[in-house]
Amino acid sequence: MLFPQENRTANDPGAGAHPPQASAPAPQPIIVQAPSSGVKIPILFGAVIALVGACVYLFYQLNQVRTDLADTRDSLAAEISKLNETASVSTQTSRRNIEQLNKDLAKARAQAAQLSGEAKTAASAHADEIASRLSRMQEEQGKQIAGVSSEVSQVKNDASAANAKIGEVSTEVGSVKTDVAKTKSDLEKTIADLKSTRGDLGVQSGLIATNGKELSALRELGERNYTEFKIAKAKAPQKVGEVSILLKSTDPKHNRYTIDVIADDKTVEKKDRTINEPIQFLLSRASQPYELVVNDVKKNLISGYVAAPKVQQPRGSGAASQKQP
Repeated sequence: MLFPQENRTANDPGAGAHPPQASAPAPQPIIVQAPSSGVKIPILFGAVIALVGACVYLFYQLNQVRTDLADTRDSLAAEISKLNETASVSTQTSRRNIEQLNKDLAKARAQAAQLSGEAKTAASAHADEIASRLSRMQEEQGKQIAGVSSEVSQVKNDASAANAKIGEVSTEVGSVKTDVAKTKSDLEKTIADLKSTRGDLGVQSGLIATNGKELSALRELGERNYTEFKIAKAKAPQKVGEVSILLKSTDPKHNRYTIDVIADDKTVEKKDRTINEPIQFLLSRASQPYELVVNDVKKNLISGYVAAPKVQQPRGSGAASQKQP
């Protein structure tokens, strides 16, 4: 639940050190420390390890493609050898048949020379038939040789295409390695630029994002859930995550604004606050404070984000009451 506390000036870093103006001392809030910033480094390393894992996986795919290509080449070589052997056997068989036919032709012609009349005509016809068969066999042999040559050319083309595919995969792996290195460098630089400050509850805030790039870096760390918002001045509050926000006024010249935060059926006014100042408030469902940060103030419009704890652990019923401005 939201608990009221004495307001103090947001821009006065020593405001917490001065005694309150009221005669009676104000109850002090119990400060719940945010998670140690040391958790961010293991998470960052985890993200880097995941990126390296993706790169290793791509290298594994490249090795697998190379292995498959080697197997394909061996298979194609065996097939070519088999085709060459088949062609050689076919050629030898055809050559023997041709030689036999030549012998038969010579014998038939010799017989024709000894015959006359119809016998000679029949012998000539038989010789012509043998010559025709010889011509057809030679033509078929030529077609077989041409077919083998075509298959060999196709195998060579397939091998060239496989080599080109390996080149493309190698180029893609190099590109992924470059992107991984650049992403890691950009993430580390962005996180190094983030700053931490103390919120209006007096609790040390986590890292504060001042723009969309820094907010993306915070999401990569994974310490909190972030909900972005753009709220215009209106009569009704706007729902943002688990809370509602009503914009009451803006001062773009001085980057200041005033809002009402509605949560747990309680309304708390956050008056005259500045951009990039973490506004903290407590909800009954979590022991850690929520944070609201406004990054931009325009006329009747503010934009920013709400950071909610990832672990929703309700505060104990016996805990002391905490108040906030």
